[in-house]
Amino acid sequence: MQRFFTLLALFVYFGSNAQVTQEIFESFKLQERRDVQYYFPETYTAEKKYPIIVVLDGEYLFDQVVANAKFYSNFHGMPEAIVVGVNQSKNNLRNQDCAFEPDSGLPNEKGKLFFEFLGMELIPYLETKFSTAPFKMFVGYDITANFGNFYLFKDDSLFNAYISISPYLAPEMETRVPSRLSVMKKKIFYQLILEGEKSENSNRVLALDQNLKGMKSDNLHYFFDKYENADHISVATYGIGKAFDNIFGMFKPISPKEYKEKILTQVGPVFDYLADKQASIENLFGFRKTTSLNDIMAIYAASRKKEDFESLKPLSDLCKKEYPNTMLGFYFEAEYYEQLGEPKKALRTFEKAFGMEEIDFLTKEMALEKIDALKADFGY
Repeated sequence: MQRFFTLLALFVYFGSNAQVTQEIFESFKLQERRDVQYYFPETYTAEKKYPIIVVLDGEYLFDQVVANAKFYSNFHGMPEAIVVGVNQSKNNLRNQDCAFEPDSGLPNEKGKLFFEFLGMELIPYLETKFSTAPFKMFVGYDITANFGNFYLFKDDSLFNAYISISPYLAPEMETRVPSRLSVMKKKIFYQLILEGEKSENSNRVLALDQNLKGMKSDNLHYFFDKYENADHISVATYGIGKAFDNIFGMFKPISPKEYKEKILTQVGPVFDYLADKQASIENLFGFRKTTSLNDIMAIYAASRKKEDFESLKPLSDLCKKEYPNTMLGFYFEAEYYEQLGEPKKALRTFEKAFGMEEIDFLTKEMALEKIDALKADFGY
């Protein structure tokens, strides 16, 4: 079997520290050796799955993307991810890799080969060697940002999310991208970023924005951010963090605003909101996220405020699975029985909660107060 690439740098040992390494990747498609750099999370383990973030213009954007990936994963704004940066600054490589025909707007011959290099060599290599999730993100700037759009025209887009920083658009791309996204069956996150500095290209980007805003598609999650004080160079540093915030929004803890405007106003059991959130993460990223205490307490508070005590039972079942040594599951279950008018079951279950570890606001004192109150009320 022919070998598609040769690794000329030793890969890192996955220890306790974050790993950033560079290597020379020998591409069969390009018939070239390419400089590539990788970031692996500090806690990398084969037991977990990691989204892949592909970054073009690696010399300039890789470090920024890694810094944001580390920040957001540390503060629960996104899952830990593998970041791969393709360096393109030498010998005008970025313009050769991402060049398009001036008439058709499609990749030229070198562009087609680079397209295949990313999709048929680099990403499959990572998927074969490492524990990766199905979710993939593309990050590009200027002409490399435009290049990411070409993957939308495959039957099944290679990437789930696109961060397009001040793209230098190929002909007709401001209408082609919306047309393609309007029929896309795959869920796509598309972040468009633009500087305030005016240019002929910025007018086309604004036209793309208007066309995307006018779309109606359940599968498109579109975000646009314009930074008035940025020029075409500095804009690359402005928008990456906000883009991560937008794209990985479902990973963020439930906010007070979300609690008031979405959970308290939801029709039906409030637990369904949390179940739908967890199901969306699992379907999109290919793994189940441990529910944060913040989200558990938000659903608990909402169930009490709305007197939706039926939601306490599935919430207790969830807590028994994800926080098995703590009071959470049995305490919520006991309250469920208490509201259901089954004091004997409630008493026994509060007693079980009393024997478990305290967590968050739940203390043994609280369980004991419930036990004493039930005994006094019903003469047990």
